[in-house]
Amino acid sequence: MDFLTAFAAGGMILRFSPRALSPYSTAFAWGWGQRHMASHKASRQRFDAVRLAREKGVVEGSVDPHRLSRVADMLSDGPASVVWRIEGTSDPAGRPALRIVLTGSVMLECQRCLDDFAWGFDVATDVLLAHDEAELAALDADSSLEVVLADSELDPLALVEDELVLALPFAPRHADAACDSNMTTRRT
Repeated sequence: MDFLTAFAAGGMILRFSPRALSPYSTAFAWGWGQRHMASHKASRQRFDAVRLAREKGVVEGSVDPHRLSRVADMLSDGPASVVWRIEGTSDPAGRPALRIVLTGSVMLECQRCLDDFAWGFDVATDVLLAHDEAELAALDADSSLEVVLADSELDPLALVEDELVLALPFAPRHADAACDSNMTTRRT
């Protein structure tokens, strides 16, 4: 069972397993094995990624992608939501890592017919954590995984935004049968 240690405005929840007591959870030791919530300052929506990986913790939440500056211009108006989860883990070599999982749906404009359509996604990405620039360069050269510099606390929404930017299609289009355009594209 997970031990809920803090709740932040904006839907972010930080959890660690009961076996991984830490300064985050010692203040809540009275609730050992139970789920409890405590107020957390809205401005403190950052987390220690190395510690999260070491303690196999979870940070999760949801966000309206229209609030993400690098994504907002790519989206059409309309309902959109991203549910995200960042899990602390390690790679097969035992190096600290994060698994970033995004699920949701956004409205995009079809580049063929210019109508809006809902585009659903469910993506998971593993990233290694580097303690400093030298380790970042070494891991980047040695691994096929993305590497994130974790020399200070990370903003989870920045990681979510990065992964969403990479997941969105470059030229969004309806499926051929669903597009109302008279134009078709054929490959020969």
